[in-house]
Order: sequence, then C-alpha cells, then structure tokens
Amino acid sequence: MDPQQELFSALLVGLKEKGYDVYDGSLPPEYTPYPFIYLADSEQTDNANKCAVFGECCQKIHIWNNNPSKRGKISEIALRVKEFARSIENTENFKWFVSGISQRIITDNTTNTPLLHCIVEINFKFS
Repeated sequence: MDPQQELFSALLVGLKEKGYDVYDGSLPPEYTPYPFIYLADSEQTDNANKCAVFGECCQKIHIWNNNPSKRGKISEIALRVKEFARSIENTENFKWFVSGISQRIITDNTTNTPLLHCIVEINFKFS
C-alpha cells in the first residue's frame, strides 16, 4: 500500500475508534450533526534505496463546530487529533513520527449557521 494511504487509513480508523464522526472523500451531508472531522488532502514526497522507501506525508484534517461560543470544544478535539497522530508509530509497512504540526481556528460563514473551522496540518516522516 502507498505510504500516504496507509497513514490515511490509520487516521480514519483510529479517530473513528476514539468516537469521533470522521468523514473522507467528500464532506458529509448537509444535516450532519456537529462537531465532525473531515480528513482532507494528503501530500507525499518519497525516496527509495535498494532496501526501503522513506519520505514525508502531510495530512490536512478539518474540524467543524456549529457553536462559535464553544471554541474550547473545537480546540479540545484538535488536541485529541494531534495526540492520536503522535501516537502512530507503526503501520503495516512503515514506521512513522510526527515532524511538525500547524493549526488554525477560523470563523466560517459558508453556511447559514456561523461555524468554527479548525484546520490541522500534520507532517509525518516515514521509513
């Protein structure tokens, strides 16, 4: 399996096991309850030698909440997502470690209901 897909699957399964509503491929239907997590874009750069493939993956994770007065809730979910990401050490074919994380919380007016939108970008190295 491609490294980014193996990582994506580990994040999807692991976050669902933690009890979060996690979506991938496309955003959930309009009336999906908040808060929810959306696994978005993945980027990968890799190299190989005679024995192994190694490189980096960046995974973007979006978190939405429809109660702007509860900013702490979206921040708590982001913290749990980051903690889980840091706990991924091995998948079936690769070893992983988090090399950096960026996070933004912004207001989102794309719906009739004001939302808080957290964007977490996690950089992983693999070997």
